[in-house]
Amino acid sequence: MDDIQKQILAERALAAACRSLASRYAGAAFAYVSGSIMRGEGAAFSDIDLIVVFPSLGRAWRESFTEDGFPVEAFVHDPQTLAHYLHQDVESGCPVMVNMVATGSIIGPDIERGRLIQAKAAGVLAAGPKPLDSPSYDMLRYQVTDLADDLRGDRPPEEIAAIAAALYQKLADLMLLGRGAWTGRGKWAPRLMMKLDAELAAEFDAACRLAVQGDGASLLALADRELALHGGRFFDGFKQEAPVEARRLE
Repeated sequence: MDDIQKQILAERALAAACRSLASRYAGAAFAYVSGSIMRGEGAAFSDIDLIVVFPSLGRAWRESFTEDGFPVEAFVHDPQTLAHYLHQDVESGCPVMVNMVATGSIIGPDIERGRLIQAKAAGVLAAGPKPLDSPSYDMLRYQVTDLADDLRGDRPPEEIAAIAAALYQKLADLMLLGRGAWTGRGKWAPRLMMKLDAELAAEFDAACRLAVQGDGASLLALADRELALHGGRFFDGFKQEAPVEARRLE
């Protein structure tokens, strides 16, 4: 797909989003239209991310539908519920909603309000995640330590592949957040790794490929090295308390 075709596709997607806003979300103040199609990076089956903002709602929700052949993932909010999820992104180190707001095209009647929230989201995105030193990151170090230990010793190839699949996201989180970069889920993890450090991304990819084939040595070595860079292994002394309400009558 050349640049002209990508531009045409983005314009069609924007028009579909405008129709969705008018037909499904009467009374909405504005919306952000985001996704790979809008960035000119869309592929077959790429969807439109649509964040719809009403002046006030009883609760937020998300829903999926098809508009003019485009799959649409809609996230429906008011300013307060949107602020909650933007804050949640910052706490998790994975700015899914923040990125959609910061980079989306704004449509709807109250574009100025949309720009104010967008500017704040862009500032949050530019500032990067909080330092790797809170209890949630101790949990991450524990999870990487625990999964890496599962790779030690002799195991059948299918078990190594399964452990590697579980370790992939946790190790990616440690590598990215530990270097002061946002992390991402699914396809975003390798994209962000490549953007941060192409050589490190290639090493990570090669180690994971070998592990999926039953050879976990390189992935284990990489996990041990990353743990050493970010506070070391964390197993002895780990403690996680259950919520007070975690009980039920027999």
